[in-house]
Amino acid sequence: VVVAAHDEMAALAGAARRWITNEMTQCARAAGGRLQVEEQSFIEPAGQRVNQPTELVNVVATLPGRGASKGRHLVVSGHYDSRNSDVMDSLGEAPGANDDASGTAAVMELACVMASRQFDATLVFMAVPGEEQGLLGAAQWAKEARAEGRNVEAMITNDIIGSSRGDAGQADPKRLRLFADGLDPLVRLLLQATANRPDARSEAAMHAELLPLLQAGGKEDLPTHQLGRHLKAAAEHAMPGFTVQLIQRRDRYLRGGDHIPFLERGYAAVRISEPFENFAHQHQNPRVECPQADGSRRPPPEGVKAAWGGPALPCENGVVYGDLPEFVDFAYVADVTRANLAGLATLAWAPAPPKGVKLDASGLTNDSTLEWQVSDDPEVTGYRIVWRETDAAIWQESRDVGRVARATLPVSKDNVVFGVQAVSKKGYASLASFPLPKR
Repeated sequence: VVVAAHDEMAALAGAARRWITNEMTQCARAAGGRLQVEEQSFIEPAGQRVNQPTELVNVVATLPGRGASKGRHLVVSGHYDSRNSDVMDSLGEAPGANDDASGTAAVMELACVMASRQFDATLVFMAVPGEEQGLLGAAQWAKEARAEGRNVEAMITNDIIGSSRGDAGQADPKRLRLFADGLDPLVRLLLQATANRPDARSEAAMHAELLPLLQAGGKEDLPTHQLGRHLKAAAEHAMPGFTVQLIQRRDRYLRGGDHIPFLERGYAAVRISEPFENFAHQHQNPRVECPQADGSRRPPPEGVKAAWGGPALPCENGVVYGDLPEFVDFAYVADVTRANLAGLATLAWAPAPPKGVKLDASGLTNDSTLEWQVSDDPEVTGYRIVWRETDAAIWQESRDVGRVARATLPVSKDNVVFGVQAVSKKGYASLASFPLPKR
């Protein structure tokens, strides 16, 4: 429960948060103290889903980077609040085992595992509150990050990653869904008048960065799309037989997640979720319902209901509602966490994406010439040009061209989409940068 009108519920929410903080603090100590764990509190005013001013607390663990990349921030989150059928019910039991204890557990494990290693980029592991009440914890952190000018290169939220089974019995334990679309929130903001909005300055900065990409035809090559491609490639390389289904939507219909406040502020942000969903186990009061002769379902008689104490149902073909721990597939959660680890680690060891990438469009030719600014980061040993057919979602071809500022390929710019990556001494490639046409 996130917004608790009752002292007991507030105490329970605080206990959960303190437990998360304590667990990550213990991991920080075990890893030598480099992981910095803190609670960042703020007051959320009364609003549509908040019935009174309420203190909310983000649990944030930061693993500082090093060298030229330490200013790059890679953020991964899960939310530790949950809800029942009535979003304003602050008193009822709301276990939240899948939505989103699963994602929070993944983030905690990532923090504990990665704390013992040194990475170039700075990693931020967050357990946030208020997701069900309007993405409140994530929005607070993203708003502060944009106002302070933090370089958030990537954000991943893990939300509902606890089961590979759907409500019709379908199952796919070797697949996750990755929602990655930076165009939708950008278009929404472009359609709004921003002059009098509180975030007007940050929105103007976002427009200056992203609008040229959109105008140049890069509607499928915004930073969020490049992040999605990287995460898919890294996870599938590290986990043979596991599939990352890349979906070019910001989220599922009628739903949202903590990546959206980051998208709305111009950051590359994606959502990871399970392959199917069982809606009887989401946003539901825990209960059992039995089928009736008229086809409806109703709770069992009180005497029978009281006898139910586990998986055995009190009636034939009954349905258990509620986000309960027994419906979580812990092996699947572990696999999704490994997929996160593959993407985060390889990106944290990679350089920053190249800047000033241009495609020579000054003349008619069947070749393609690209240019970019050579980085002064000593870890960058060269550049890689990647390309794909215009109807393909992922990179299909690549060529390493060395530590140069310009390269020409015998590939027609009219037929493909290009990107340029910076490559580190150890072979880790950055997110791709989309080239703007140069005439």
